[in-house]
Amino acid sequence: MEKSTKNYPISHFVGFIMSLVLTFAAAWVALKTSLSFTVVMWVIGTLAVVQAGLQLFMFMHVNEGEDGKVQIINIIYAVFCAVVIVIGSIWVLTSGHAAH
Repeated sequence: MEKSTKNYPISHFVGFIMSLVLTFAAAWVALKTSLSFTVVMWVIGTLAVVQAGLQLFMFMHVNEGEDGKVQIINIIYAVFCAVVIVIGSIWVLTSGHAAH
């Protein structure tokens, strides 16, 4: 058997359970704690990033195959581009350049 199909059902099941746990943890933090809005948003955002990474590795099999390293580099580059676009947009909109 191939490495990718050897533990197919169990890896998907574990990924699904872990995704549910992260989703319920975010819901619990949002609904059942008395933390400030800012802290709740940071916790939910962090759990969302962890869940996205988990799903990339458990369901999308990013690190499998011959070009697993290339796929990870592409993901890192895409995250970098997204961060630059978001931070650049916030900078331009808050520094008064948009008022002209």
